[in-house]
Amino acid sequence: MVNNEDSVRIEVARLYKMTEEGNLKAFADVNLNGLVIIKGVRVVGGKKGLFVSMPREKGKDGKWYDSVSPLTKEIREKLNEAVLECYAL
Repeated sequence: MVNNEDSVRIEVARLYKMTEEGNLKAFADVNLNGLVIIKGVRVVGGKKGLFVSMPREKGKDGKWYDSVSPLTKEIREKLNEAVLECYAL
């Protein structure tokens, strides 16, 4: 299997900005190569600025776990960049 991050097209299909105050700034749906859509990606305001958080599910133990995880640092950075760029518009 060839791992080529440059061939992955990431685009934000939908972004919904939150109007109320709080750490949660927006929800987004992200399209990967026109083949897969990741729903529920979040833009969150943290102590060091905005960051992108993957969709999560609550486990039986009451803890929250990411249901989607980028497998490489490069893909995570590319996804973060695409979502934050769209949020800034």
